[in-house]
Amino acid sequence: MAPRDTFFRSSDMSLTQLYIANEIGREVVSALGELGSVQFRDLNPDTNAFQRTFTKEIRRLDNVERQLRYFHAQMDKAAIPMRSSAEFSDTLAAPLASEIDELAERSESLEQRISSLNDSYETLKKREVELTEWRWVLRETGGFFDRAHSHTEEIRQSFDNDEAPLLRDVEQQPSRGANGDAQGQQSFLEMNIGFVAGVIPRDRIGAFERILWRTLRGNLYMNQSEIPEPIVDPTNNEETHKNCFVIFAHGKNIIAKIRKISESLGASLYSVDENSELRRDQVHEVNTRLSDVGNVLRNTKNTLDAELSQIARSLAAWMIIVRKEKAVYDTLNRFSYDQARKTLIAEAWCPTSSLPLIKSTLQDVNDRAGLSVPTIVNQIRTNKTPPTYVRTNKFTEAFQTIVNAYGIPKYTEANPGLYTVVTFPFMFAVMFGDFGHGTLMTLCATAMIFWERKLQKTKLDELTYMAFYGRYIMLMMGLFSMYTGIIYNDIFSKAFTIFTSQWQWPDNIEKGQAVEATLKDGYRFPIGLDWNWHEAENSLLFTNSMKMKMSIILGWAHMTYALCLQYSNARHFKSKVDVIGNFIPSMLFFQSIFGYLVLTILYKWFVDWGARGQSPPGLLNMLIFMFLSPGSVEEELYPHQSTVQVILLLIALVQVPVMLFFKPFYLRWEHNQARGLGYRGLGEPSRVSALDDGEADGRARDSMASDGEGVAMIAQDLGDEEHEEFDFSEIMIHQVIHTIEFCLNCISHTASYLRLWALSLAHQQLSIVLWNMTLGGAFEQETNAMRVIMIVVTFYMWFTLTIAILCVMEGTSAMLHSLRLHWVEAMSKHFMGDGIPFAPFSFKTLLEEDPVD
Repeated sequence: MAPRDTFFRSSDMSLTQLYIANEIGREVVSALGELGSVQFRDLNPDTNAFQRTFTKEIRRLDNVERQLRYFHAQMDKAAIPMRSSAEFSDTLAAPLASEIDELAERSESLEQRISSLNDSYETLKKREVELTEWRWVLRETGGFFDRAHSHTEEIRQSFDNDEAPLLRDVEQQPSRGANGDAQGQQSFLEMNIGFVAGVIPRDRIGAFERILWRTLRGNLYMNQSEIPEPIVDPTNNEETHKNCFVIFAHGKNIIAKIRKISESLGASLYSVDENSELRRDQVHEVNTRLSDVGNVLRNTKNTLDAELSQIARSLAAWMIIVRKEKAVYDTLNRFSYDQARKTLIAEAWCPTSSLPLIKSTLQDVNDRAGLSVPTIVNQIRTNKTPPTYVRTNKFTEAFQTIVNAYGIPKYTEANPGLYTVVTFPFMFAVMFGDFGHGTLMTLCATAMIFWERKLQKTKLDELTYMAFYGRYIMLMMGLFSMYTGIIYNDIFSKAFTIFTSQWQWPDNIEKGQAVEATLKDGYRFPIGLDWNWHEAENSLLFTNSMKMKMSIILGWAHMTYALCLQYSNARHFKSKVDVIGNFIPSMLFFQSIFGYLVLTILYKWFVDWGARGQSPPGLLNMLIFMFLSPGSVEEELYPHQSTVQVILLLIALVQVPVMLFFKPFYLRWEHNQARGLGYRGLGEPSRVSALDDGEADGRARDSMASDGEGVAMIAQDLGDEEHEEFDFSEIMIHQVIHTIEFCLNCISHTASYLRLWALSLAHQQLSIVLWNMTLGGAFEQETNAMRVIMIVVTFYMWFTLTIAILCVMEGTSAMLHSLRLHWVEAMSKHFMGDGIPFAPFSFKTLLEEDPVD
């Protein structure tokens, strides 16, 4: 029976070999994808991706996926919402092959229809824009022609103030018509004057004028006006501001040049008749065409939107199906195909405890398919390092993510995630300790947990998603902060006064007199820090000393526990050399120095130095002179202190050569013993493949015909063994580095825990300053009306700054410091972190990493 999986060590993994009938290969992989407990190995690593068995099916699904993305893009363009994928994720079963074929055909026909409607809509939209611009050109140039023929238009002056005589003859002709039209006027055509009319983007009009002037050397007359309404570009749906223009010039060649320059700058040219009656006919024709195009455009748009709305109801489901199907065929390409038996052979890692569920799932697939040949699952003996799989739930997942960010635990080594569940929020709370701020954090985390199902279906921004993902971490941090807030007797920088203080003040106090409080007889404050310390002048001196020593004790306890896991790992892997050569000397070295320091701190707290009539000695100087001048103590803490310190120092020094030399020389002796007895070298092969001879092949065939409970021979080469040649120098260098790092890190890591004291002090002082500058000053107002107004105003400031600075910024800082204490100070004492992550074939993971919405 497989051992039960725990959070302390990764699950036991088995390398399995699956023999699957070719007819149900797709159904088997789909069922295992829904289960999400199997990581398949690639049995065709040297085969090109385009030469694999199911490449054709993947290409076809790629085309279907492209079509579905096209539908999605068109819906976004038309602002048509897609039905959420959350409505389908729990109801979609593995589709039949015929259903996939039907989906591919339907997608093809829908793409053709949508593409046709979209092309028609864009063509009509372009035509509408052209007609709209033409109408503006007719309107603007018509006014110019009317003014020119009635002699009210003045001649455009050249840039050098010379008169341009281009339209002089036209303006000097008397008007002979009664209606002021071209009936009694000399036309531009008779005068050999041509003109070009059109529309150009407003941001190019300046460059357009300069290029025309320099190219034609001033031999033109130009009039332009702004179109008040923006023109929508049908290609990108962007609004563009444009200007109408009309340009007059002599000769066909110059007119041709003007046309080329206009078109090169993105102008649209339109025909305009100088005759007012013909121009009115053109305007009428343009308006009629615009009306017809508008009607057809609306009908086309309605039809297109109706089609897209119909697709939007099922698009998310189609995308999920296609994505799953692609993943299935991609996994099938990892399998080996036995031509003789028409069988797919797969190798996969899976948790040993999940084997019964996997076998029952495969049996269900066989029963539904009605096949007489079962899918066989055999365990394989291998020397490959299995991937690491730590079972988590929604509470422990975020804590395990913190550990995985530093390194994946080695297979079956002690998982730091277990103690991180408690120590990470507790270290945070030591730095963040405030009952009020902890309550706000707890309420925020509780709200996210209460509405977690709704929030899981909502698309969150990156920062909000990070907070939501760590909601249980935030809950624990808030609860622990409430606890440490009670210990510190701190709530929004104010003190709890529920219990009576253990300190009493003198009855008669004169003004300006220094007052010293005394302890009450037979009564002590029941929990945490006495609230009278908050108002004392020496409060900072007292809390500094207390929190500094407390941080050293917490750091010692944290690192000692982490160091004990080194023994747990060595015993689990049955490595006595690590116990004797690493754990025991490391523990003795660490406890001889810093364990002794913690004992002296506790001893100093328990002694009544006032009753002795002496001041307590400084522990920092004691630790320094323990190394600088062993055997001499200036201020004795306890009797025979110098002798004890010399003994502890000798014990610590002896452990250094033990850590340096024991493991390398023991491994060399063990290696020489093994070679002397005729054992193989670590790098020599010892595996026999099932493909070596016919007898082994026959045994593999017999195992396929069995009930699947036996252990099959390996059918594929699993690669080189994970052993290396023994290299004494490499092991010695590694051990020297380890010893130096450990000895130096014992000092630096212990000092690193002083951040618990520093950040706790900073958080408390910042909270006091914020209170005094906002609400604290409001309560000191003289009049009641002013006091109420200031309380309302300053409460808003105080609450906003409390959330933004003390909770968010200070909370993030404390969290990062707690993270560092775990990654560097604690995990380096035992954590190898060189594991291989378990990446099972899972549809759930696939859709979470690349959501459809």
